[in-house]
Amino acid sequence: MAEELKVRYSDKDLEEFRTLIEEKIEKAKSHLELLKSSYMNDGNNGTDDTSPTFKAFEEGSETMSKEANTQLAIRQEKFIRDLKNALLRIENKTYGICRVTGKLINKERLKLVPHATLSIEAKNMQK
Repeated sequence: MAEELKVRYSDKDLEEFRTLIEEKIEKAKSHLELLKSSYMNDGNNGTDDTSPTFKAFEEGSETMSKEANTQLAIRQEKFIRDLKNALLRIENKTYGICRVTGKLINKERLKLVPHATLSIEAKNMQK
């Protein structure tokens, strides 16, 4: 009889991934808090009495950085959501299974991209 392919990761492996993902969520949340606090800050550096040209320049760059921070915050929120979805897949014991091929996603890939739902093989098929 041929050796049976692994259908899912062991509970021990899943616990390892859970720990990794929970750590990443904590880091991502603190990064998100930093982003939010930096764009909610009024950013007034006491330039009220300086030349109008400088003030206009500063307001322009402040707007740009607020937009950039908002974009980063949105990406960070999506990352956290993806990680939380990965935790759900761990609960359901479907974590690490490629949603296209049904094969196990390489462990090294999951360590680098713990919220991955596609194997490299499936990812390459998308190109």
